[in-house]
Amino acid sequence: MRSTNLLENLTFHDDHPFAQPLYVDEDGRVIRFMLRPGQSITDHNVPSSPFYVVILKGHGVFAGADGVEHTFGPNTVLLFDKGETHAVRALDEELIFIGFLHGVEGTRPGKVGGALAHS
Repeated sequence: MRSTNLLENLTFHDDHPFAQPLYVDEDGRVIRFMLRPGQSITDHNVPSSPFYVVILKGHGVFAGADGVEHTFGPNTVLLFDKGETHAVRALDEELIFIGFLHGVEGTRPGKVGGALAHS
């Protein structure tokens, strides 16, 4: 088993959102996203996987394929379909969320940000 505290050792960048891989292998990816107030991730998609989001801290505006924006905060799960275009913008506070993706063939096994430790 591996574990990590998802709200410890946070890294924010002043000029852009930061996506920190916590775990990556051929079966899946766990990525922690950290946005300062007002930062955004523009329209993009994950062509090879659905994208599951769990918001840990702060509030953000999320839009899916229809482009309609919705505000969500902590303890919310968002589900984006495989290939679904989506975007996010942090409101007036830091926004931290975790993204889960299926594995992608050819992913470099062991590319780990170091946060998931064996226990």
